[in-house]
Amino acid sequence: MHGLVNRAIERFVRDTYGRDVWIATVRRLDLGVTGFEAMMTYEADVTEQVLEAVGERLDRGRNDLLEDIGTYLVSNPATEAVRRLMRFSGVDFVDFLHSLDDLPDRARLVVSDFDLPALVLHDHGAGTYCLHVDLPQGHGLRFGHVVMGLLRAMADDYGALAIVDHKGSDARCEFIEIRLLDEGFASGRAFDLGARRATS
Repeated sequence: MHGLVNRAIERFVRDTYGRDVWIATVRRLDLGVTGFEAMMTYEADVTEQVLEAVGERLDRGRNDLLEDIGTYLVSNPATEAVRRLMRFSGVDFVDFLHSLDDLPDRARLVVSDFDLPALVLHDHGAGTYCLHVDLPQGHGLRFGHVVMGLLRAMADDYGALAIVDHKGSDARCEFIEIRLLDEGFASGRAFDLGARRATS
């Protein structure tokens, strides 16, 4: 498993619940480390152990925990780079949805060996969409609920009112239904396409 995944779990717990909660949780696993390096690779079972331990500590089911992590990646100030990567995808939420197919390639431009699952959007009209999230080969981590958290947070970021539901999976992918109720529901968060410059 790419270290960015484990690092995201670590940052989510540290930033949301505090360093002490993270340290106490990971020490119980006896992994020999209390933190993860983003550019390293870890065995998949390490990620599974960490998710299980964090879920037990926080009393959160696995799917809810993964969704919380997805929301955190977009909405927390500590992960502004992820939000910027997402917001460069479109001027509004509909543009963003239609750019999701390109997200794995854009992520690889930033981190060349980080493979996100393929995303395929199906537009059913009248503001209804179905996003197919490819399942990993073997027994890797399923990203469907992380993507759900991302989508809900991005709808808020753009000021759109949308209902996002996980509709299960088949042998190849997970299905996420998106119903866009009002694209201009709120003003959304400010976003500047240009890089910020330090002022003297």
